[in-house]
Amino acid sequence: MKRLKTLASAVVTGTLALALAACGGTDGATTEGSSSAGGDGTTYKIGVLQLTEHAALDASNEGFVAALDDAGISYEIDQQNAQNDQSACQTIASKLVNDGDDLILTIGTPAAQAVASATSDIPIIGTAITDFAESGLVADNEAPGGNVTGSSDLTPVADQIELLQQLVPDAQTVGLLYCTAESNSEVQIAMAEEALDAAGIAHERYSVSSSNEIQQVIESMVGKVDAIYAPTDNTIAAGMATVSMVANENKLPVIVGCDTMVEDGGLASYSINYYDLGYKAGEMAVEILTEGADPAEMPIEYLAAEDCQLIANQATADEVGIDISGLENAEIV
Repeated sequence: MKRLKTLASAVVTGTLALALAACGGTDGATTEGSSSAGGDGTTYKIGVLQLTEHAALDASNEGFVAALDDAGISYEIDQQNAQNDQSACQTIASKLVNDGDDLILTIGTPAAQAVASATSDIPIIGTAITDFAESGLVADNEAPGGNVTGSSDLTPVADQIELLQQLVPDAQTVGLLYCTAESNSEVQIAMAEEALDAAGIAHERYSVSSSNEIQQVIESMVGKVDAIYAPTDNTIAAGMATVSMVANENKLPVIVGCDTMVEDGGLASYSINYYDLGYKAGEMAVEILTEGADPAEMPIEYLAAEDCQLIANQATADEVGIDISGLENAEIV
């Protein structure tokens, strides 16, 4: 696994300007944060738009709030979830802007795009977004130039493909599973194709436009592919119970983009931690609120390569007949 970690460092540091996430009802809850206000006694008004409910995005949200609490600032937070509904993103974005929030957190690409379209004045922190520039949210990842900045969930795609090769050495064809509504997934799929081409492994794209199509698409892969790769795609992540149910029954190992997807039935991943990602976004928010930092001059931030974690699911490995005992330093769930 030394080679995996070495390659991870190269990928994360060498391709930070590339690659995920996006998805998208509404559930709103306004809660108060720390009772100890900042030096000037200010209570900040913060809006949150999360695209959908699944473990990775939930963890990002939790990390963000933890960073606010650790900073000791006083705040009121309005939690909104679009339940994977694109029109709801627009409605919630308008609400948060009209409420006059001091700062808005957006979790997932469509959420960020909706809020960015609704205001050019209120600072926006995005998280669980792979490539802010590619998604049209900033002019440049190093120099955003507007009111949007945040933390990227770029993952080491090439290392994830190498992990697939290690666990399924006889794989001749890999199915690439993603949602067409998520622009950052397209970027990761292209990176996976490049890695598979370099390894001489055939591949084929299998896409869904909504979670309702996941079961049918997975079933269509049976007999055509030897393994599946799914990047950090919010629609697929939210539907991992279905993905793993069908894939595992048919002995199809699924290498996924993040740890929560492994916990929900995927075979393995070389993953960032979404709680840490959200925490980093929260630290950026505190800088803006309390120090007057300008989002236009705050580069998109990334988790370091050493923060990536190798993780595998023992129950899934047993079900699909894959030996994971050779994964050194892996977290087994």
